[in-house]
Amino acid sequence: MSYEYKTTEKFWKNFYALPDNQKASVRENWKIFRIDPFDPRLGTHKIEILSAYARHTIYSVVIEENLRVLFRIDQNTITSLDVGTHDLYQ
Repeated sequence: MSYEYKTTEKFWKNFYALPDNQKASVRENWKIFRIDPFDPRLGTHKIEILSAYARHTIYSVVIEENLRVLFRIDQNTITSLDVGTHDLYQ
């Protein structure tokens, strides 16, 4: 499926606050994500508690050990919601 990609202001704010090495990791994983957001190398998984709270399925992509990107899918649009540590799940 072909997706349109969007990001929130919160995502960009937190992305630019990351150290350079983590920004590079996000960019590298983005290349995989653009091809297939469910590629096994990304460890994409549903975040149950956030999905229940948002009343919409929220997914997480594993960037590094404690670095995640949260996103949602609406028909053919994927919106990156936030980037950061597991604290995002709170």
